[in-house]
Amino acid sequence: MSGGPWRTLVIAGPTASGKSALALAAAARWPVEIISVDSALVYRGMDIGTAKPTPAEQAIAPHHLIDVVEPTQACSAAWFCQQARALIPQIHARGRHALLVGGTMLYVKALRDGLDALPAADPAVRAALDARAAVEGWPALHAELARVDPVTAARLPPHDAQRIQRALEVWQLSGEPISAFHGRAGEGTLPGLDLPMVSLEPQERAWLHQRVAERFDQMLAAGFVDEVRALRARGDLDPGLPSMRCVGYRQAWELLDAARDGTLDAGALALLRERGIAATRQLAKRQLTWLRGMDREVLRCDAPDLAGRAGPLLERHLGP
Repeated sequence: MSGGPWRTLVIAGPTASGKSALALAAAARWPVEIISVDSALVYRGMDIGTAKPTPAEQAIAPHHLIDVVEPTQACSAAWFCQQARALIPQIHARGRHALLVGGTMLYVKALRDGLDALPAADPAVRAALDARAAVEGWPALHAELARVDPVTAARLPPHDAQRIQRALEVWQLSGEPISAFHGRAGEGTLPGLDLPMVSLEPQERAWLHQRVAERFDQMLAAGFVDEVRALRARGDLDPGLPSMRCVGYRQAWELLDAARDGTLDAGALALLRERGIAATRQLAKRQLTWLRGMDREVLRCDAPDLAGRAGPLLERHLGP
């Protein structure tokens, strides 16, 4: 594909750092279309627990890659790159700027650097790993991963089933650690694409923890448990799907499984709050780890007037 350079900007950062609010402030000033870089916002019917932009917010500027697949489906970095590579030239052809916003840093890395030439998924290998995990537990498989691929194991928590499974799958299929494939660029990049990144990062981690807690409380008040209950009632979803492994959804599903009548009493709701906030904090920690290894311009998100301080930087990338 030709026609670049494509004028774009990424607004990244950990969950609850204010990415969406800054993107909407930018959309009120410059002609942009927003491409979501979020592996959870793609799913239909998952609105509350993903903090999905409201219809009113989405009306401020065109949004892409939100509500585009069913939660029965799995999305990948390859899928995201394919979508973004098509969208960016289309947006520029309309005389607007593409603004990529979100915290799924693997997607950003893939679009910037190209996809690693990893082996394709093998259902038989995955089924065998799942069977082992059911008996031994994911921490045991994480310990095995630490022996064959200590680099990858060091960045994964011992209960990150999806990524531990994939890393062990690659090892079994190729005889090489998944970390060895990093940097072997394949498909994913867009010729002529310049992808500068602004990262919203707190100086004080306690500020982010407070934001995470407040947002999870807002989700609970907005009916998050009812949303998960409705997803369970569909009959075509299970807790092993990537969509149901999303932060918050996994914890709610587990507690609803344990509830006798499908309702959560005060104790269960308190436990859901505790587990959901803890899981979201861990997600934020992983996102910040990703960001520290990427070329970016950092804006302190826990200082006053983020939009005002970001103005000159955004003007440089999005202005005339």
